[in-house]
Amino acid sequence: MPLLLTESDVRDLLSPADLITTMEQALSAFSSGQLMQPVRTALQAGPSRNFFGVMPAYLYSPAALGIKLVAVFPENPSRGLPTHLATILLLNPETGALEVIMDGRYITEMRTAAVSAVAAKHLARADAGVLAVIGSGVQARSHVELLTRVRTFREIRAWSPTSEHLRQFVADAAVPIHAAASAEQAVREAGVVALVTSSATPVVQDGWISPGALVISVGACRHDTREIDPALVARSRVIVDSRAGALAEAGDIVQGIREGRWTETHIAGELGEVILSRAPGRTTPHEIVIFKSLGMAVEDVAAAQLVLARAKAQAKGRQIAI
Repeated sequence: MPLLLTESDVRDLLSPADLITTMEQALSAFSSGQLMQPVRTALQAGPSRNFFGVMPAYLYSPAALGIKLVAVFPENPSRGLPTHLATILLLNPETGALEVIMDGRYITEMRTAAVSAVAAKHLARADAGVLAVIGSGVQARSHVELLTRVRTFREIRAWSPTSEHLRQFVADAAVPIHAAASAEQAVREAGVVALVTSSATPVVQDGWISPGALVISVGACRHDTREIDPALVARSRVIVDSRAGALAEAGDIVQGIREGRWTETHIAGELGEVILSRAPGRTTPHEIVIFKSLGMAVEDVAAAQLVLARAKAQAKGRQIAI
């Protein structure tokens, strides 16, 4: 019988430090062809730009087979629900039998930030002392938690268009965060800028970003949305999690191609290629680097496999009959 793991179980079992290591390994496996993973299938469900995605992956070694079902419903807060919901299924890679059903919301939250931490580890300057976070939701919280595990920042700034959310984010944070008066004030002179927004239009402008900065963009995951000024994308070195995914889904990239601002070759490499030293990350200290993160099924499956192994070792969860 398959195991059922709730969000509470997943929280108890998922170690942020181990998750960063697991994401580094997953990104390397993806860029070295050690798995099978199609670009996610996504559809709009209903009139409110609700998003439903299907994300399967099969890792060769250690063998893992699974799928994430993810739903993004922007109006959910009015119903007392998170905007992002997910469920992950892992199957026995030898038999196809269902092994576990687990809540995927927390995994999505944490693995996204863990991938950003891997990007900061490999792409940020060693002397990057200021972190700027644009956004104040769950991704803002997880990014502060995990980015501070790979870099020591002397100052963390945040800005959000919703002042009440920003105040709550700053008040709840485990580390001191300065609430900036504007997005521009937050990102000026920042060495690492994390864009964790739901905006469909740019939230940072080209002239605000300092030479040598790393800009991590995890929002704008649809082809018709942007969160970065295209002029900034044009003059930056662009690293992605997946070329195929970025060219299908990343509005910050595909809209610029459509407008004739750059071509597909403007993508300098995948983060996994940088980890494997198959593509250079930062080439000069003053170069601005953008890491465009869309999220991949391999990240979810690898994270879920980590959780499942610990659940078995600690006898967590409960078996259910289907």
